[in-house]
Amino acid sequence: MTKLRVRFFDWPDTHRLIPSRFSEGGTVLAAIADDNQELEDLVLLDGATNDRVKSEQQGGVGISMYELLYGVPNAHIVNAAFAHPGESGARFSDRTRGAWYAADSQKASVAEVVYHKGRRLAEIVDPDGPNQRPGGDVSTFDDWMSDFKADFHVLAPPEKFQEFLQPEPVPRCYAASQDLGRRLLNQGSNGIVYPGVRYPGASCIVCFRPALVYNPHRSERLEIALTATEAGYDHVVRQVAVPAE
Repeated sequence: MTKLRVRFFDWPDTHRLIPSRFSEGGTVLAAIADDNQELEDLVLLDGATNDRVKSEQQGGVGISMYELLYGVPNAHIVNAAFAHPGESGARFSDRTRGAWYAADSQKASVAEVVYHKGRRLAEIVDPDGPNQRPGGDVSTFDDWMSDFKADFHVLAPPEKFQEFLQPEPVPRCYAASQDLGRRLLNQGSNGIVYPGVRYPGASCIVCFRPALVYNPHRSERLEIALTATEAGYDHVVRQVAVPAE
């Protein structure tokens, strides 16, 4: 394999779409903490004495509570990406530890959502649907933007790294890229910058370190509607208002 180069990136305003229902939250401990330091102390104490939290943060999930964020705006959004990996993981992260994935454009993030939602819908058998598939789906996502200022490994030129950029079949096509991600993580890498797989021309990033996800903040809320066709699913995206808190 061609050796990966490392480059410094000063990259503002990356995009990550998150289901809107996950945008709110945090920790109930915030209600009894007087300041950020006390909140951090309470969260650490909770993690040290609560079996469920210990299992989640130190056992089944390969990230410790000491790597997660505390007492900073929207820390719960960043932490969730690392503490709750999907059952099959993602392109450069496996089911034991999540990561923060983002793209240089909202359209690239939409393309990822549409692909994976369409794939999941196609796996459902609906006797009354078109081609025995669900007729569609409508859901809302929040565009969470963040900045990066750190060194990252780079998959460039992309033609030399195609084994890590296979579009299908998911999740089997992730085998080589997840292995690469584990090796780089164990070597102390901050993450990888790579070409978008679902949206040609886009640049994407997977960040392995919660502390390097700077200034995470919610931008637009999008409604993504999928409609079944003979070939798969078409989609329509529209911006919707965020309900007042």
